[in-house]
Amino acid sequence: MQLFINPDHHLHATDQVFLDGARFTTTEIPLRAALLVDGLRNAALGEILPAVDHGVQPLLAVHTPDFLNFLRTIYTQPGSAQPIFPTTFAPRSFKRFSSHPEALPGYFCFGTGTPILEGTWQAAYGSAQAALSACDALLSGRASAYAACRPPGHHAASDLYGGFCYLNNAAIAARYLQAQAQVLRARVAILDIDYHHGNGTQEIFYEDGSVLFCSLHADPDLDYPYFWGAADETGAGAGKGANFNFPLPLGMTDEAYLQTLDKALEHIARFTPHWLVLSAGLDIGAGDPEGRFCITSAGFERIGQQIASLHLPTVIIQEGGYRLDKLAEWAVALLAPFA
Repeated sequence: MQLFINPDHHLHATDQVFLDGARFTTTEIPLRAALLVDGLRNAALGEILPAVDHGVQPLLAVHTPDFLNFLRTIYTQPGSAQPIFPTTFAPRSFKRFSSHPEALPGYFCFGTGTPILEGTWQAAYGSAQAALSACDALLSGRASAYAACRPPGHHAASDLYGGFCYLNNAAIAARYLQAQAQVLRARVAILDIDYHHGNGTQEIFYEDGSVLFCSLHADPDLDYPYFWGAADETGAGAGKGANFNFPLPLGMTDEAYLQTLDKALEHIARFTPHWLVLSAGLDIGAGDPEGRFCITSAGFERIGQQIASLHLPTVIIQEGGYRLDKLAEWAVALLAPFA
């Protein structure tokens, strides 16, 4: 297995942010990626490589030009640790666009806990490049590849950021695989096992029948992101029947989770995709500060085994996971069946 890293992830320096004179605290910090990479290196699962720059074009296959330009240019306080947060939100029933710098974050954002910093664009851009580099490994004939994406991406929609996510790395990977395919209407399945629903990924492909989206996550009536992720969200138009949500109760254990995973894998097998994109959230692990499931290290290994048993070319995209003392252990357990 080849494992790709984003050398610029630390530029999204969420551990050095001050808001109104006080330190801003978040669980999505640079140490997450550092621990993951060190753990994977020590486990010798495969060659660790820096991301290769593919330019902005693959990002434009998923995100709107206005949104990308916003992320690239909105931070205008070089040398400052002051984050940009939205102060006024624009519900999408209101269509008026304002280019005022105080209005833009609230137009392109759906939550309050996702700061934009001086290095956020470069870090998010590099995260997407790691995902694209992992796709290249599949296109060259490898059975699997992993991208240690930070910041994560599955909450980002075509023109919205939030939930620690700015660019949707899994969606960018799926569109890139399709664009590079020698097969007309190449099919991609995305399996999201993050504790939180991948609302951005769902939005991007909701009307696209060439991309199957399956998500196992906490019931949105019980946890974030609340407004997406119900079982009756099954796609629309050409995408009707290509969206499967599995909202789960809190406290999920290994056995119960694996039984539900089997149902998702049955949908994927019937779809007969050319590739699988795995949004790998480690926040389903027991004791994760952002999750309330109880998956063990043995459970992560069995999850990896069940997914790998599909024998599909698989690109694994890192999403959440915030329990620092367990991150590397859980990542190794999940990835080992693919190595």
